[in-house]
Amino acid sequence: MSDVEDEGRYRAPALDKGLDMIELLAEREEGMTLKDIATALGRSPTELYRMLDRLARRGYVARYGDSYQLTLKLFLLAHLRPPIRRLVAQAMPAMRRFTNAAEQACHLVKYDRGDLVVIAQVEAPGYWGVTIRVGAQIGLVNSGSGHVFLAFASPEEKALMYEEHEPMPYEVPPPGLDERLREVRRQGYEAMESQQTPAVANLSVPILGANGAVLAVLTCPFVRRLENPNAPDRESVLRLLLEIGRELSGQGEPAA
Repeated sequence: MSDVEDEGRYRAPALDKGLDMIELLAEREEGMTLKDIATALGRSPTELYRMLDRLARRGYVARYGDSYQLTLKLFLLAHLRPPIRRLVAQAMPAMRRFTNAAEQACHLVKYDRGDLVVIAQVEAPGYWGVTIRVGAQIGLVNSGSGHVFLAFASPEEKALMYEEHEPMPYEVPPPGLDERLREVRRQGYEAMESQQTPAVANLSVPILGANGAVLAVLTCPFVRRLENPNAPDRESVLRLLLEIGRELSGQGEPAA
């Protein structure tokens, strides 16, 4: 039996409609009316209303007037998975120590079936800094975190990452990417100018599992702090980040 025949045999139209609406709303920063949703999915409002009402009653969708928006319930459910919960719980104290010592923000990124997702972040101390919100998706080929995941992956894993990942509109591979990834693997970290924000350098280090695979990547969006000439410079911040990376990988003793 072909994949197409198999998919048709086990169809669940009601479930498909609900998932279609969730995926559509996940792509939009602003809410959508029932009419907008129906038009986008090529269905009638009557066909979708009861399903949308159930999603709202179960807390997956919130209604504001005539507009519907996706809530954080799916995100929170994903974080109930023990491996992610344990990883974040272990990483947060070390991340806070890093931000206090480096005077920079940092965030933790996890790869999950083609997506790079920020699962934890700590803001820089003081009044300002560069942060990425928890739940944000970032590029695979044009980010420091993505380069670390690719650099430490086996050829088979790397091919699967490329296959699974759906590039974002602004995601363009830099020239000489393969050579760059070899350098990242050799030195054990990535330090590159941000492809999204001017004057920001992405410093990224791997969090390794017992088998040497990358569990997550810890990234610091480094910005030079002109208001404090005594703040740690880029090289000092990178050394601090590498220490935290080794600690979380079980390769070093926790800081006192």
